[in-house]
Amino acid sequence: MNTLAEENYLKSIYHLSQNTESVSTNQLAAFINTKASSVTDMLKKLADKNLINYTPYQGVTLTAAGEKVAVNIIRKHRLWEYFLVEKLNFKWDEVHELAEEMEHISSNELIDRLDKFMGYPKYDPHGDPIPDCNGLFKTHNLKPVSAIGINEGGIISGVREHSTAFLQYLEKQSLIIGKQIIVLEIVEFDHSVLLKTETKEIQISREVANNLLIAI
Repeated sequence: MNTLAEENYLKSIYHLSQNTESVSTNQLAAFINTKASSVTDMLKKLADKNLINYTPYQGVTLTAAGEKVAVNIIRKHRLWEYFLVEKLNFKWDEVHELAEEMEHISSNELIDRLDKFMGYPKYDPHGDPIPDCNGLFKTHNLKPVSAIGINEGGIISGVREHSTAFLQYLEKQSLIIGKQIIVLEIVEFDHSVLLKTETKEIQISREVANNLLIAI
């Protein structure tokens, strides 16, 4: 049995490793917001459990066993987010912290029944793929709005930024999952983007465009 802290470290390593071959101690410390010395102590424990490959000053990677644990935590997190939004009518900006607590429930039987009860959803309310019981994801090809040109568009299908403030901003602008958008203009001065939805035109910043993902 792994502790809550150990599970959080494995999940963090998994997320960071999506953009790099190995994760450094400093990267992990910044991501978790803790001291590098504390990270080193935890990495030694996880290595002793054969959940990570760790060599000092050379970074860390997950073992197959460690990746299985991390993906299972992510599955629980995203299923609980889906449940909270779709069945209990929480808003998409309200569920992350709740799911952070609920993802550590140990019963896989409960999670499997939850998955079945909801019809085996493929994506959470933020557009992130939900792993199935075998740890497999159904991915889709997404691009940030900042990567497309004028008169191009698609359906909003995900976000890179999950902060409450960002999600509330998108909600206020009706830039939510499932909305069709088209780029009308890219402002040369600040690279802000003028979008057209089914009902209105919206000017968004470059930062928002970088974090808003569409399916082409």
